Amino acid sequence: MEFKTELLRSVQTAIDQKLKHYKADRTYKSVILKTTAKGYVILDETGCERTVTCCIPGLSLKAGQYVWVKEPLADIKHIHICGVL
Repeated sequence: MEFKTELLRSVQTAIDQKLKHYKADRTYKSVILKTTAKGYVILDETGCERTVTCCIPGLSLKAGQYVWVKEPLADIKHIHICGVL
């Protein structure tokens, strides 16, 4: 019985270590608070205001619009608007 328990524990430890360093794209809904010369001010997933750009060419957005926001590989520096709701 102890062998099975130790085996399951070691597998769980290996999975936990892999998931700790796992990075993936994160996409979520947000709202545009205002527009500036540098881009659009949105709320990120944690509720902080971020100034981001829109990757859709020729699209102008207004305050109050809901958008899809993407964080590529969970890197907050490259956050951008990727769609409109």
